[in-house]
Amino acid sequence: MGEIVNLRSVKKRVIRAKQVAEARENRIRHGRTRGEKANDQRAETQRATQLDALRRGETGE
Repeated sequence: MGEIVNLRSVKKRVIRAKQVAEARENRIRHGRTRGEKANDQRAETQRATQLDALRRGETGE
């Protein structure tokens, strides 16, 4: 004879697994964290400042 299984708990496990998979897909689909975006923004600002300094003939200090 087979093992006795509580169908409600099996159903809940399946739903949780689907939610975890969907959350993983959403993280990939919707991009980066706020911190990553802030780091990129800071780097872009610094690069633009250095470029402007070079255009004016300054040393960037």
